[in-house]
Amino acid sequence: MSTDGNKKQFWKRNTAKVPGSIQHVYGAQHPPFDPLLHANLIKAGNKPQMTPGGKPKKATTFQEFESITSDAWDVGDDDDELLAMAAQNLNIEVVMETANKVIENHSKQQEKQRQDDAGASELEEREEEDANEEEVEEEEEEESTPEVSFASEPSPLSDGRLVKSLSEAPIGSPKDAAGERASLHRQQSLPHRPTIPMVARIADQNTSGTPAMTEREASRLDKFRQVLAGPNTDLEELRKLSWSGIPRQVRPITWKLLSGYLPANTERRESTLQRKRQEYFGFIEQYYDSRNDEHHQDTYRQIRIDIPRMSPECLMLQPMVTEIFERILFIWAIRHPASGYVQGINDLVTPFFVVYVFEYIKEEVENFDVSSLQEETLRNIEADSFWCMSKLLDGIQDNYTFAQPGIQRKVKALEELVSRIDEMVHVHMQQYEVEYLQFAFRWMNNLLMRELPLRCTIRLWDTYQAEPEGFSHFHLYVCAAFLVRWRKEILDERDFQGLMILLQNLPTMHWGNEEVSVLLAEAYRLKFAFADAPNHYKR
Repeated sequence: MSTDGNKKQFWKRNTAKVPGSIQHVYGAQHPPFDPLLHANLIKAGNKPQMTPGGKPKKATTFQEFESITSDAWDVGDDDDELLAMAAQNLNIEVVMETANKVIENHSKQQEKQRQDDAGASELEEREEEDANEEEVEEEEEEESTPEVSFASEPSPLSDGRLVKSLSEAPIGSPKDAAGERASLHRQQSLPHRPTIPMVARIADQNTSGTPAMTEREASRLDKFRQVLAGPNTDLEELRKLSWSGIPRQVRPITWKLLSGYLPANTERRESTLQRKRQEYFGFIEQYYDSRNDEHHQDTYRQIRIDIPRMSPECLMLQPMVTEIFERILFIWAIRHPASGYVQGINDLVTPFFVVYVFEYIKEEVENFDVSSLQEETLRNIEADSFWCMSKLLDGIQDNYTFAQPGIQRKVKALEELVSRIDEMVHVHMQQYEVEYLQFAFRWMNNLLMRELPLRCTIRLWDTYQAEPEGFSHFHLYVCAAFLVRWRKEILDERDFQGLMILLQNLPTMHWGNEEVSVLLAEAYRLKFAFADAPNHYKR
C-alpha cells in the first residue's frame, strides 16, 4: 500500500520542473514551441470534465502532469484559459485568411495555365495559316485588323469566362460562323502538303512529300517522250536518261523496252505485245490445270503460302491480285525446272505489276481496287508482268538453282568489298561474329525489296534497268554502299543480337528519291573503282 501511496504522491501536480520532462527540440524538423499556436492543445488537456451532476470532475493526476510537462512554458489554469481563447480566435482568422489566399493563388495559376495553353494553340494555328495563306487571304486579314484590335478587350460570357480574343469566342454566333465558313473555303482552295504514298507516284514525290514536277522534271519528261516518239528508239540514249530515274508517265513503256520485252522499232511493238500475251495465256491453258497434280502440288501450295506475306498487303490481299500472282509464279516455275519456284521470286513480280497498273490508272494504287479494271486490261498487265519478270530472272537464275550458288558468290564478294572500303565496319562485325550470309542473303535473294519501301525499289530498278547487268552485277555495289550507309549505327551496337536486329530492320521507311539517288551515286563510285580491277578488293 505504501508503494501505491508513493506513486500517487509522485504523479500529483507539482509546479516544479520534473527532471526528464519532454522538451521541444529547436531545429529544422521541430520549430520552437509557440503557446499562441499550441494553446488549444493545452486547453484541451486542462479543461475539467463535467460530471452528470453538473459539478466539474477533478482531473486525474496523470492528466494534470501531462498539461504541465513543458519546461519552456509553465502557466497556470487561468492563464491557459485566456491564452486558449485568444489562440482559438487567432487560429480561425489565420486559417481562413491563409485558406483564402491558397485558393485564390491556385485559381490564378490555373487560369494562367489555361491562358498559356490557349495562347500556344492559337499561335500554332496562326503559324500554320500564315504558312498556307496566299496574297488574297493577306488582304482579307488587313481588312479584319480593326475588328481584331477591339476584340482584345475582355468580354464576359454567359458561363463567366472571359474572352481575350476572337479565337476564344463562342462558336454559335452568326458572324463567327460566317467567318469560319470563309476560312474553311479558303483552306479547301489552298494547296495542301500531300502524304507520301507507299507505292504510287514514285517519281513525282520526294521524302518531304512535296510535288517534284519542277521545270527540270518537266524537261526530262519531254526528253523521254522525244526519244520514245521516234520510229526506232535509241536504247542507249534511253538508258542514259533512265539512270537518274524515269518519270511515272513513261515508266511502263520504258521498262518494257529496257528489259528487252518490246523491240526498239515502233511498228513491231503492237504485234509483239499481242503475240507474247497470247503465248502466255496459252501456257496457262496448257499448264495451270496441273497445279494440283502430285508433281506440282507442293510448288503451288508454297506459292499460295508466300503471296499473302508480300507487301503492300492492301494490294496483295485482293483476291484478283492473288489469282494473278499465283498464275504468274506457277507458270514460271513449270517453265524453269532447273530452279523451280524459290521463295523470294514472288517479290520480284510486284514492281512490274505495280508499274504496269500505273499505265491504266491515275490514283494511288494502294487505295485502288484492281478488280475494277476491265478484264482485257488485267490480262495485259498479267502477261506483261510475267514476261518482264522472266527477262529479269534469266540474268540471275543461278541465284535460285540448287544451293543458290549465285547468291553465295555475291555475298562472299560483298564481304571482300566491304573489308576494303570500310575495314572498321568489317572488323566490328567479325568481332561480334556476325556472318555476312546471315543478313546479306536476303539482300541478294530479294534484291533489297525487304529492306526498302516499294517506292524506293521502283526508283532503284529504274537504274538497274539502265545499267548493264544491273540486277546481276551492279546490285553488289549497291549492297556495299547500303551497308556502309549505316556505319555509325553498326559501330554503336556492341553485341551480336543488337547487330542482327539492326541489319534486319534498317530504318528506311521514310526514304525517298533523294536517299536512293545518293545510294546509287555511291554504288557507281564503288563500281568505277573496283569493277574493272577485282584485285583491288582481294587481299
